[in-house]
Amino acid sequence: MITKNRHTNKFIVTAIAVTMFFSCKNNFKEVQKIGVLQNQPIGEAKNINLKYTEAEDSLGRVIANLESPKMLDYSNREFAFSEFPDGVRLSLYDENNQKNIVLADYAIVYNATELIDLQGNVILITPQKDSLFAEQMYYDQKQEWLFSNHPVELKSVASRSGHGNIFDADTKFNNYTILEGRGETILKD
Repeated sequence: MITKNRHTNKFIVTAIAVTMFFSCKNNFKEVQKIGVLQNQPIGEAKNINLKYTEAEDSLGRVIANLESPKMLDYSNREFAFSEFPDGVRLSLYDENNQKNIVLADYAIVYNATELIDLQGNVILITPQKDSLFAEQMYYDQKQEWLFSNHPVELKSVASRSGHGNIFDADTKFNNYTILEGRGETILKD
């Protein structure tokens, strides 16, 4: 009788252990899937046209307009961002509604910092038809400022052309600086 109870107890313990093992394995697969989902975008948009307006202006004057064929929304991440893998066209407007246009092959908008990272064949075109070329440029939406710490080339109709490794400008392109890496000012307007 004692031997029979021992076998029954071992059978029950073994059955419970096997059940728990297989149920944990299934849960582990579900946990792995959750990790994969967190790395995927929470949403995808096509042919977007985002307009940023001046908060203080009661008329809601547009200060920037971002257009792109595709946007991936990663707001499910701890440091939320939106990715534009197929390029962007960013129009930056001044008080007179003149615009500077920034084109890039790729961009990321960081929600918390309101910083736009523009990458790949970045071109800035001013209303005066001046063009600035770079591989990477940043746009600070709060400060309305463009900057880069990568090589840039300015081609100007007014013959202010030049090269440098550091670029810093307001969005109106009224005040800008292009520096060589050693602190030497190449162009300053």
